[in-house]
Amino acid sequence: MSSREVLGQAARLASSGLLTQVLFRLITFVLNAFILRFLSKEIVGIVNVRLTLLYSTTIFLAREAFRKACLSGGAQRDWSQTSNLLWLTVPLGVFWSLFLGWVWLQLLEVPDPNVVPHYGTGVVLFGLSAVVELLGEPFWVLAQAHMFVKLKVIAESLSVILKSVLTACLVLCLPHWGLYIFSLAQLFYTTVLVLCYVIYFMKLLGSSESTKQQTLPISRMTDLLPSITGSGAFVNWKEARLTWSFFKQSFLKQILTEGERYVMTFLNVLNFGDQGVYDIVNNLGSLVARLIFQPIEESFYVFFAKVLEREKGAALQKQEDLAVAAIVLESLLKLALLAGLTITVFGFAYSQLALDIYGGAMLSSGSGPVLLRSYCLYVLLLAINGVTECFTFAAMSKKEVDRYNFTMLALSSSFLVFSYLLTCWCGNVGFILANCLNMGIRITKSLCFIHRYYRDSPYRPLAGLYLSPVLLGAFALSGGITGVSEVFLCCEQGWPARLAHIAVGAFCLGVTLGMAFFTETKLIHFLRTQLGVSRPTDKTM
Repeated sequence: MSSREVLGQAARLASSGLLTQVLFRLITFVLNAFILRFLSKEIVGIVNVRLTLLYSTTIFLAREAFRKACLSGGAQRDWSQTSNLLWLTVPLGVFWSLFLGWVWLQLLEVPDPNVVPHYGTGVVLFGLSAVVELLGEPFWVLAQAHMFVKLKVIAESLSVILKSVLTACLVLCLPHWGLYIFSLAQLFYTTVLVLCYVIYFMKLLGSSESTKQQTLPISRMTDLLPSITGSGAFVNWKEARLTWSFFKQSFLKQILTEGERYVMTFLNVLNFGDQGVYDIVNNLGSLVARLIFQPIEESFYVFFAKVLEREKGAALQKQEDLAVAAIVLESLLKLALLAGLTITVFGFAYSQLALDIYGGAMLSSGSGPVLLRSYCLYVLLLAINGVTECFTFAAMSKKEVDRYNFTMLALSSSFLVFSYLLTCWCGNVGFILANCLNMGIRITKSLCFIHRYYRDSPYRPLAGLYLSPVLLGAFALSGGITGVSEVFLCCEQGWPARLAHIAVGAFCLGVTLGMAFFTETKLIHFLRTQLGVSRPTDKTM
């Protein structure tokens, strides 16, 4: 498969992932607003911070390294060995679930059962849901490697919708169940997700007329079960060693990704109610970032991993593939920068209004608006870091990955220290400031790698971080106008003034985006060509 074909499939995967994330976040957005009317902020804090941290930590430590290593392999591989390696995520997930569950129950502060009932059951069921999700890992990796776009969209959309419906019904009918509601909904979500992948491959491999069978490396479901291969090796040891390198890195990256939750959970710098408010604001602030940047990062990591050969420098790569990778990286950097700047500039003047509409005075008063404004700056750094690390991790050799682990270790340690100190100094905002500092260091590290990688080639993908002075001026002018509009029109003057403030922002946003359309012609061409790629009928699901 040529690099252009891989790029087309990665673009479709990213766009479909974007639509899926939009659906997820909008549902979650509405669901949280609904839940706040029926349940206490203490329960929201326990679920969204403590129990979700247990689930995400178990999942991340058990599978992240395996996913990256197994998606980096080429087409010529023994999929039985890859499948065997992926099944190791299940016992690893059981270990982490049991160990972390014991920590959550025995070492951490247990909430008052009169305020947050059924905490122990919640810990058990969230840990179990992580193990259930890991049962579908071989199917997920096979689907991702072969770009089954519709399968991913349908499976994740269906599971999230059903989970949300179940949660809303239980909250409305049985609010006294407390954590039972969210625990059962989480277990239901992972079960439906795994069943979607299993049922799809059962139907696909059982159909003799399916042309997909000819492109798959397996012919029956039992090929995905653990087995001894013809070569006698249980796993591909090259993939296993790469997995170990990524595992050490993943452990540290998880601390960086969820660092503030670890600080809140283990150091008790905020009570459960404040944790709930922080998490709501945090989710609102990261809404657009997760909608746009996460699917792009996941999909184009697959693209870079397929196009570039690991362990080879730029000079040894196929020059056509190297050129395509440079063009894509430059365009993604430009897209991330523009999206991040838009969120930062316009988010500053509309944070208080957004919080007031979403959660009322509980969120819009106090530190809420300052917290959300700080998060808007963090989103800009998050966008750039997602793209730079997406390329860096796909192009690094095993030795470079190992060396990068030492950097991650230093970042993890400093992040936890700065999170604690800054939070003690300036409250919730300290978490965001520590994240910004960390993200800046990670971006710098990745930019240095990209510069070295392309240094001896004629390509300069880092040019994507430069914007025209005219466009920068439009952003600055929009920020000033919307800032003045907020002072005079928002948020105590009533809805007519608020609507006027929104109209001012919409006008400035339209002018800024129009300026971007006329000045960033190279990016517009990239988006048009990739989003308009013709879709092969047999490769999208």
